[in-house]
Amino acid sequence: MSPYRLVYGKACHLPIELEHKAFWAVKKLNFDLQKVGSARLLQLNELEEHRMFSYESAKLYKEKTKAWHDKQIQKRELIPGAEVLLFNSWLKLFTGKLKSRWSGPFKLVKVYPYGAVDLLNERTGREFKVNGQRVKQYWGESMARMKITTILSDP
Repeated sequence: MSPYRLVYGKACHLPIELEHKAFWAVKKLNFDLQKVGSARLLQLNELEEHRMFSYESAKLYKEKTKAWHDKQIQKRELIPGAEVLLFNSWLKLFTGKLKSRWSGPFKLVKVYPYGAVDLLNERTGREFKVNGQRVKQYWGESMARMKITTILSDP
């Protein structure tokens, strides 16, 4: 049985001159085809074992990175009706010197179970859906209401 047949499971049909050279090489090196066949089967088994080990390693790596990424996700309590800012990832690529990466404020309309949220742009009246990780609470108006003005006068 030829090594090609052991690997691919079918006979190899070579042109006559190549077949003659292959026969000459086997004859010259005095290969015992039974020994070579059993050695090749052993190599194939080792290769399969290595593949399984690599598969397990990749699976463990994937699980660890997923756990790490899941741990990095911040838990946010988003309440419908609240005002939020939206992270503009386009500005991450083309940064301006004093440009804010956050746009808004937008009104939060609905929170979906797996993190998506519906936002309403009150200026245009357009409603759109985004990932909940791209929004953060907007404190601008509430902070402005909480300001206390103290007038200092000379006695």
